[in-house]
Amino acid sequence: MMDRRSVLAAGAAASAGMAASVPAAGAAPPTYFVIQHSPGPAWRPGVDFRQQPGLGEHGRYYSQIMDKGLIVMGGPFLDNSGGMQILSTATEAEAQAIAAADPGVKSGLLSAKVRPWMAAFVR
Repeated sequence: MMDRRSVLAAGAAASAGMAASVPAAGAAPPTYFVIQHSPGPAWRPGVDFRQQPGLGEHGRYYSQIMDKGLIVMGGPFLDNSGGMQILSTATEAEAQAIAAADPGVKSGLLSAKVRPWMAAFVR
């Protein structure tokens, strides 16, 4: 039986036109690693994320990671507060290494936090 939160999430997904699914009984949901980016010390307050110096290098770096097949999805938050990447890496250490090598993080434009994430609902 699904708990109240699962029922509400499934209902919200269905009403949004998405077919939500729950892993089969006994099957473990997939686990990913999320890199959550937030403005770092070099971020210019009041400047749109598209205009931040160094954002191009950050985007090119993640395009290379995408080409390697390691990004499930990612992008900026539209409220100018940072962004996130959902990675399909074998280990959290691999995700940490990807986050640390980001030119945007190295320059101080962005801060990054890596968190394991379970995809309990998948279309």
